[in-house]
Amino acid sequence: MVGNILRAAAAPSVPPAPAIEPAQRLISIEGIARRYRQKHTGEVTVFEDLWLGIDQGEFVCIIGHSGCGKTTVLNILAGLDRPDEGVVIVDGREVDGPSLDRAVIFQGHALLPWLTVLGNVAYAVAARNRSWSKAKVREHARRFIELVGLSGAERKRPAELSGGMKQRVGIARALAIEPKTMLMDEPFSALDALTRGTLQDEVRRICLTTDQTVMMITHDVDEAIYLADKIVLMTNGPGARIAEVVRNTLPRERDRNQMHRLPGYYAIRNHLMDFLVSRSATFGDELAAGRAWSARSVPVVEPGREDAARQPPRGRQPLEPKQLAPR
Repeated sequence: MVGNILRAAAAPSVPPAPAIEPAQRLISIEGIARRYRQKHTGEVTVFEDLWLGIDQGEFVCIIGHSGCGKTTVLNILAGLDRPDEGVVIVDGREVDGPSLDRAVIFQGHALLPWLTVLGNVAYAVAARNRSWSKAKVREHARRFIELVGLSGAERKRPAELSGGMKQRVGIARALAIEPKTMLMDEPFSALDALTRGTLQDEVRRICLTTDQTVMMITHDVDEAIYLADKIVLMTNGPGARIAEVVRNTLPRERDRNQMHRLPGYYAIRNHLMDFLVSRSATFGDELAAGRAWSARSVPVVEPGREDAARQPPRGRQPLEPKQLAPR
């Protein structure tokens, strides 16, 4: 091996292979816990000892049943809540309050009703860049309004917009302040299926184009598979934990209408559904039975890795067992 390295170094006609830079850790959730004191039942632990790392440019979805503390984790990361234990580090600094480096998109659009589309986005841009002129603020805001497909609607107020258009304004406002990370709390849950699919496509396109780091809460398994690079599985609360992190083995370039044909798709989906239906409630039994697990080093699993590694024959797509027509 040493001889091969020396010979390669001595051959000027062969350029060295480019170095692969390691992913840059942007967010580090370190041992956080959240507890509430109730009058009759005493202290209730929503979740405890959560550890999670998110790299620059990653799209991470968190799924779990209601009551496991998903939104509380997002609020802590946004600086809107504080953990009872542990810390959250973003870009090397501990989170101790809200910051324009962390944009939040809630389930509701949260627009200012007296401002136009342009006014809502420009308001956030001006708060981020206080030294900019009014013309520069508006020009910057218009660029992101165009990015989400709302050119021509700049003068409309929220009351004149559909639900999907309002969420587009919220996304434009979040992106326009150019945050280090975008936090999304089920932003499409109140929309109809067609609008939801369109906005999912827009968010995916924008995040791939801008290398935006995203943490998103969702209950929708198919949404998580379509959007996420990693999917965090939380057990049921109270006392919720991160059971596993599922690495999405599908190609980053995904076509919504053809995704179900990709090798490994059903393995990922079945793994997520099995967790939500049964394992999220019985994960403690798995640990009691001797399963190796550590809160500080949560297992990262890759369902369908072998399937994804197999290349289908050119000109045809393999059928999953569930797609086979009965004889």
